[in-house]
Amino acid sequence: MEASSNVMAPNANRLFLASCLALITTAFSFSIRAGILPQLGEELSLTAEQLGFINSMWFLGFPISMVIGGLIYNKVGGKVIMQFAFFAHAVGIILTIYAGSYYGLLISTLLIGLGNGCTEAACNPMIADAYKGNRMSTMMNRFHMWFPGGIVIGSLISKFMTDAGLSWESQIWVIMIPTLIYAYLFFGQSWPKAKVEEASNLSSNFTAMLSPLFIFMAVCMALTAISEFGPQQWVGLILAKSGAEPMLVLALVTGLMAVARYFGGSVVAKFDQTGVLLGGAILTTIGVYLFSTQTGTMAYVAAVFFALGVAYFWPNMIGFIADKVPKSGALGLSIMGGIGMFSTSIFQPIIGGWIDADKADAAAAGFTGDELELVAGQDTLGTMTTFPAILIVLFTILWFWMRNKRAKDKAQAQTGAEGTAM
Repeated sequence: MEASSNVMAPNANRLFLASCLALITTAFSFSIRAGILPQLGEELSLTAEQLGFINSMWFLGFPISMVIGGLIYNKVGGKVIMQFAFFAHAVGIILTIYAGSYYGLLISTLLIGLGNGCTEAACNPMIADAYKGNRMSTMMNRFHMWFPGGIVIGSLISKFMTDAGLSWESQIWVIMIPTLIYAYLFFGQSWPKAKVEEASNLSSNFTAMLSPLFIFMAVCMALTAISEFGPQQWVGLILAKSGAEPMLVLALVTGLMAVARYFGGSVVAKFDQTGVLLGGAILTTIGVYLFSTQTGTMAYVAAVFFALGVAYFWPNMIGFIADKVPKSGALGLSIMGGIGMFSTSIFQPIIGGWIDADKADAAAAGFTGDELELVAGQDTLGTMTTFPAILIVLFTILWFWMRNKRAKDKAQAQTGAEGTAM
């Protein structure tokens, strides 16, 4: 009986499984690209800043398609959006393999980013509509579990193939596997209707997104996204000379994130979304700081703190909006995710520039070789610590804000009950 009251779409399980495979495609495009970044830089003689611009296309395509997808979701439906996602993923993968130049990689990476954004634009509102109550929070966390989970698989595949001497092109072909599977699972399926009637009205969506709470969370989303994706996307270059294996660090981080997100529903039920977000900001700050100061085995300890910190950021930011600002609808969820990815896109070349500048400073200070790479990388990570540190302040404000709101709502409910009784 409980399952039937929670599941609102008869084909929810198949849609959910297909969504997970689509997110694994996104994860593979993230982790395998991170794994081949040094090879791309060497083979095509690209600077860190140029690699940053290539990375930024992945993150730029994401918000563009998320926002457009959110705007048209109620008109065309999630099915059409996912059909475009498949097209963008498939063409982007093939173009990446045959690009052979800096500008070709910019275009192909943008296409893959567009496919990734469509996945979020279609699947987040589908899950929000297919499940309700704490079940929705649980499934939202389990859906987003497959981004880090897919990164674990992808990073290990990338390391194995690189160690085996296989080309970066062959690694990119691997991304096509989950792409074809999710296309098959989505084929011919109907999508659930919006739970909140106003959520399917664009006017109501925009009104809800102008609320102080939504705007505040949008600022937080920009910072949570760069706190998570900044260190991860550059782990190969920054940690390469630290005495730790970069792709194993990435696998450890994302593996722990996947496990944490699997149990996300229970954690949120115990600490509430605001408590979980505040705790995440504290742990992320500690993790990035340790990355910027420690080497060797301690890099893995830093990875544990970082993973447990960022694990609940993305799904609970999306879940918070679905739960606390439901009238923002599919558009609100897409805008929120789009802001996160747009923020990350903007910062990718900036981070690349930081690395180049820190290398120049380290060289001027007399550092050379591996020591220069390590000092420069850790200086850049030290700068990145600023992002989660700001979040500690913002999520503390949110915690008190929501506590006061709950108290006010409870008082109003009691007043209303008393008035009815009279």
